[in-house]
Amino acid sequence: MEKDDICFCTVVDMKSQGKYVCYTRSKGGGLSVRVTDAAAVWSSDCSEDTLKQLGHRLSLTSTEDYILRFRASCLSGDVSVVVENTSVALRVSSGLTELNLTLTRMEAPQAMQELKELLFTMADRLTQLGGGSPAASPLKNLQRCPADFKPRQQQLNDASSGTVKRRLPGASLINPGTKKKMQATGVAFEDED
Repeated sequence: MEKDDICFCTVVDMKSQGKYVCYTRSKGGGLSVRVTDAAAVWSSDCSEDTLKQLGHRLSLTSTEDYILRFRASCLSGDVSVVVENTSVALRVSSGLTELNLTLTRMEAPQAMQELKELLFTMADRLTQLGGGSPAASPLKNLQRCPADFKPRQQQLNDASSGTVKRRLPGASLINPGTKKKMQATGVAFEDED
């Protein structure tokens, strides 16, 4: 699979507002379109002939043109889905033109293989963004990763790095608004008098 052979983005379900990963790649002169929520995968394969028929209406001439149009629509937020149980309606709009596809749910073994391939493709893409080898330290490349792929703690640290609160002596680490309780010293029940 070549570097520019695959394009992926996150899309939002118009009904449930759930997030999905939508991705395309060229496949034997045609185009494969997939949508996943990491539990299920929906797919549609467009043959080269189908792309030529659609291409006249959308003024696209090759599979690469479709991938570029998809990438541009992803960046502008013009890709949306409506997820049903066994199918997904994918809408890719760009200007005045619109492409609608119906994707069907893949069987479990195929879906697992597809998710595995997507995971490793995304990992390879992140490695390429880092500009280093896979053995390079992830902490060195973390600054170059897109914000979506940074760990949550790193994002929180980036947002609050300007103001750092000092912890007062005796303040609780778990619940910073309260003080630590002092250990009981004991009570003398008998009078020494």
